[in-house]
Amino acid sequence: MLILVRHGQTQANADARVLGRADPPLTELGRRQATAMAAAVGSVDRVVASPLLRAAETAACFGVPVEVDERWIELDFGEYDERLLTDVPAEVWQRWRGDTDYAPPGGESLVSVGARVRAACEALAEDARERNVVVVSHVSPIKAAVTWALGTGDDVIWRLFLDLASVSKVQIGPHGPILRTYNDTTHLSST
Repeated sequence: MLILVRHGQTQANADARVLGRADPPLTELGRRQATAMAAAVGSVDRVVASPLLRAAETAACFGVPVEVDERWIELDFGEYDERLLTDVPAEVWQRWRGDTDYAPPGGESLVSVGARVRAACEALAEDARERNVVVVSHVSPIKAAVTWALGTGDDVIWRLFLDLASVSKVQIGPHGPILRTYNDTTHLSST
């Protein structure tokens, strides 16, 4: 099983900021979320994580060695990184939603994220067919992995919502990936 988990809360998340390549740590709540999420997932065979601190701190909760894979890093929001969501101009959001090739100044496009994440998923698929492989990542790469599992285009990313410390599972079957669960946060009820 390919188990896709989003990191726990950071202060930037709590403040409703765009959070791409900036590298803040988890908040106390984020650490509790990560611990609860790892306990809910249970025993795993392999953990792969984005190189960013919030993903590394979340991945450590599984108690197994963590492999860092740059392909799971968050979308580069360029000059909009760490800005309040409400401070990003409406025309920028419209352009992003209407053009998957659009990259903000100094940033990255959804097409670029999709390509690197699909390659990362393909690299893990055979192992995930027989073992529980956890990937600790961020909202955009996890959504891109879901589009890989569903066989859809990158434009679907804008139609998906993904919570902090959520769990999504992709079974690798004989005919390819099957999305089993998406955005499960039932483990967070006590955090």
